[in-house]
Amino acid sequence: MISLSKFVGPLSFIGLLMLSNVFMTFAWYAHLKNLSSKPWWIAVFASWAIALFEYAFQVPANRIGFQYFSLGQLKITQEVITLAVFVPFAVFYMGEPFKTDYIWAGLCLLGAVYFMFRG
Repeated sequence: MISLSKFVGPLSFIGLLMLSNVFMTFAWYAHLKNLSSKPWWIAVFASWAIALFEYAFQVPANRIGFQYFSLGQLKITQEVITLAVFVPFAVFYMGEPFKTDYIWAGLCLLGAVYFMFRG
């Protein structure tokens, strides 16, 4: 019988990192849509306010993840999650057209995942 307890840590890491990336993506890019007519310093403060929540999820995520994965594996996981969060954000929130380049970028990241997680 497989114990689910061995998956709790890695799943917590991934879940927290996904939440962190949602906040990160909004902090980095939402001001381009919502605050484009405001001075840049207003966008900076708004982004910093959002980024506070990003870090509130990212720091514990990486502390949990580092118990199970190497530093390189943490970084590649972050990049995969970033793309997985960014594409829906770009298409649905920012109104960008879906591009096949997102697929190619994802395939490149799968190659990175392979090299970081093999053996």
